[in-house]
Amino acid sequence: MLVTLDPRDDRPLYLQIVDQVRRALLVGTLRAGEPLPSVRELAAELVVNPRTVSQAYRELEGEGVICVRRGQGTFVAPTIHPERRQRRALVRGVAERALTDAGRNGLGVEELVAMIRKVAREGRGSAGTGRVRSAEEEGAA
Repeated sequence: MLVTLDPRDDRPLYLQIVDQVRRALLVGTLRAGEPLPSVRELAAELVVNPRTVSQAYRELEGEGVICVRRGQGTFVAPTIHPERRQRRALVRGVAERALTDAGRNGLGVEELVAMIRKVAREGRGSAGTGRVRSAEEEGAA
């Protein structure tokens, strides 16, 4: 499945779709020139209104991430190549969501960072590497 929606996420569904497509490009699940599901197909798969998917696709098209070829469908733009800047934007988005969620639950930044490091050392992080990069390493990336 290309896109999964999180009902606990406060962001609008169309933004979740946009972020999921961007993430798929960054991790290599999607590549330049590959077809995307039609608006109707993705809407049916996600059980959302087709207008939601259409809005996400419009946003991605406006950013130059995807292109629509009349009569053929929607494709990842042939010139799209994920960059370090985009990866940093993805990391920032994950961090912002983590901080927002932590704040809602009464947790501070230091407590959150300490727990992320602990979970990573234990090898239970979803990234699978078990390694957390320092701020200095991230700045160099």
